[in-house]
Amino acid sequence: MPKVQVNEITINYDQQGTGEPLILIPYLAADYACYAFQVAEYAKHFTCISVDLRGAGESDKPEGTYSTELFADDVAAFIQVLGIQQAHVAGLSLGAATGMWLAAKYPDKVKSLSLHSAWSKTDPFLKAAVESWQVMAQGLGSVPEMVIRGIFPWCYTPELYASRPEYIDALAAFVRGRPVQPLDAFMRQSKAVIAHDAESQLSKIQAPTQITFGRYDMVTSTRFADPLKQHIQQAELVIFEGCAHAPIYEKVDEFNQTTLAFLKRHAG
Repeated sequence: MPKVQVNEITINYDQQGTGEPLILIPYLAADYACYAFQVAEYAKHFTCISVDLRGAGESDKPEGTYSTELFADDVAAFIQVLGIQQAHVAGLSLGAATGMWLAAKYPDKVKSLSLHSAWSKTDPFLKAAVESWQVMAQGLGSVPEMVIRGIFPWCYTPELYASRPEYIDALAAFVRGRPVQPLDAFMRQSKAVIAHDAESQLSKIQAPTQITFGRYDMVTSTRFADPLKQHIQQAELVIFEGCAHAPIYEKVDEFNQTTLAFLKRHAG
């Protein structure tokens, strides 16, 4: 995988496809490969550049305080180093939180913005959920096992567990097969999730924006839809029925078609 130096750290990334650049920002504890089901389709139309955020994958994991704003600064510097003038930007959950900071602080760099399972400011319920993951990660001594036992049940509906247990097993095997995030790096990333507050930044976002939620998501539920849609100037809202926090895995074809249609509308 190619690597570049930005903001005094090394960022690892993957690049596939041709066309206008599309930056894909991972969610908590994940590396670039988390968008494998999307890149397969997106890369037919866009140059997909999937990054490992600070603290995850094969990017550096320095000590210190992480924040969604810092992640955005890293990605902005990354875009600069690659010589990209302007890119489409997409992210899910932590990736979306990073994306909104990126589009607010560096509007000239963002051509379109895709915010999936996003939230504007962490509330007490989201804080409680993330703190439970922190406790579980420390108790298990393993971030991948915490993701599978602790985060998966928030990401997928009971119906998916019941109807496709082999698919859940395959997703678990995928998590176990990726670079292992050290516990201390997970704690720094997850504290950034808890501290996330971009409410004052939303009105600064100029790029056309697609906001999507899973109907049955509880972590970042549709309770966050109105604040995002009201304060982002050019925003459209999509709700994926029969999904929880991760429509990218639960309704792959529908998610890809809907999000790709938005991206293609704002290309060129």
